[in-house]
Amino acid sequence: MPRRKPLPPVPGSSPDELESRFYDAMRRGDLEALMSVWADDDEIVCVHPGGARVVGPAAIRASFEAIFAHAPVPIVAEQVHRLDAVSGAVHHLLERVETPTDEGPRQAWVVTTNVYLQTAAGWRMVAHHASPATLAAPDVDGAPAQLH
Repeated sequence: MPRRKPLPPVPGSSPDELESRFYDAMRRGDLEALMSVWADDDEIVCVHPGGARVVGPAAIRASFEAIFAHAPVPIVAEQVHRLDAVSGAVHHLLERVETPTDEGPRQAWVVTTNVYLQTAAGWRMVAHHASPATLAAPDVDGAPAQLH
């Protein structure tokens, strides 16, 4: 397999700065800016809301390219909870996606986990897992159903 060109370092980057760049790129529909936050590793992973697991830079790029072909994503990261370590960080947050409708703006919520690692090229995203934020349907006994 041919070796990819190493990513250039991002001076002064941190997980928070990368996250800001990631969501800014989503709002602008800027594929190059979005991909610049990702690690250049065959094992990086992305799960879009309701979608399958996408593994590797080429597949992740293609998935976002398909999303941006429709339109940029009007998204805002909210309620970020951080677990930071020396060489890794996990951010759990809510994404608010607001789309216009004939009846006015409509909001959708997504529960997301972003994982960052310190690499030779600086901090990089290695995982983005997003799931629709919906209430689980009640079970027969009235308790919420859970998958795990």
